Amino acid sequence: MGARAAGAFRRTAIERSDQRVAWERTDQAFFAAGACHVLAWACRDSYPDRPIEITAVRLAGEGQVVHTYAVWDGWAFDHSGWNPEPLLLSVNTDFEGHPLEGVKITNSLAEFCAEQHHRMPDQYWHDPLPRARDYVSRYTPPWA
Repeated sequence: MGARAAGAFRRTAIERSDQRVAWERTDQAFFAAGACHVLAWACRDSYPDRPIEITAVRLAGEGQVVHTYAVWDGWAFDHSGWNPEPLLLSVNTDFEGHPLEGVKITNSLAEFCAEQHHRMPDQYWHDPLPRARDYVSRYTPPWA
């Protein structure tokens, strides 16, 4: 598939205001914009034997992150599947038209959501964790 910019899937006004409408988007759109953080944690939790980290990107100098993904040994996992992390950063930077900087996330999902004003899994239309685990399972990890 290749890496695609998360911003290409930004939610519309109705998708931002109506959780049911947001939920009904394709899996890729749902996990690109609105639930990327849920997917990143699901990826990490799916491979407890691997040192998978969580990383987010933000516009250089800003505090709010614009996309979250899982990282392992130079590979990044997000809505586009597994891609080299430099490629993921490049396509997102090109799309945004501004420099992006990576931020290693070391706190829990709950702490991340509180800091970044993101939804916790229980705040979605339905529980996104089974959907995220299924999505992760569709992609062959780079170590396989």
